[in-house]
Amino acid sequence: MVTLEQVEELRRRANISYEEAKAALEETNGDILEAIVNLEKHNRIQAPKGGGYYNSRNTQQDERKNCQDKNFKRESGKTNSASFGELTGRFFRWCGEIIDKGNKNSFEVIKGEVKVMTIPVTLLALLLLFMFWFTIPLIVVGLFFGYRYMFSGPDLGKENVNRAMDSVAAVAENLKKEVKGEKSNGENSNN
Repeated sequence: MVTLEQVEELRRRANISYEEAKAALEETNGDILEAIVNLEKHNRIQAPKGGGYYNSRNTQQDERKNCQDKNFKRESGKTNSASFGELTGRFFRWCGEIIDKGNKNSFEVIKGEVKVMTIPVTLLALLLLFMFWFTIPLIVVGLFFGYRYMFSGPDLGKENVNRAMDSVAAVAENLKKEVKGEKSNGENSNN
């Protein structure tokens, strides 16, 4: 049995009268796609230009699905492809955020209870990157001369980070005492 909705759909798609749509659907037992194909074969409607195609799916469903796909891509922030300009923009924004964090945090050099020097972490990173053969030995030698290092700031000034720095300084101090030949209680081991 052919429904009114099927007749309306075929009529809308093929631009034919209700009678023609009903007759075509009755011939195909209600299959809209088959009815369109038959109408084309009998030259009652023109085939789409450029060899297009028909389908019996509701175009409103297609439009809804396309909107949902676009919304999903917009919400997830991911598209199938991004232009070179977008990628470079993202990269430079990321670099800016890293530099900003590096400037808000600092590396402190301490001797006893006095802060000898404070430099931004960004500068420390640049020194380690471009002058590592000078910077790393200087930091290690400083440990043996009683200097301690500490990070301060909102991101690196955490207790566990500075505890690790203190333990490195303690290891250097113990190694210095062993090289001098001192025991851990302060006595000379040569006695």
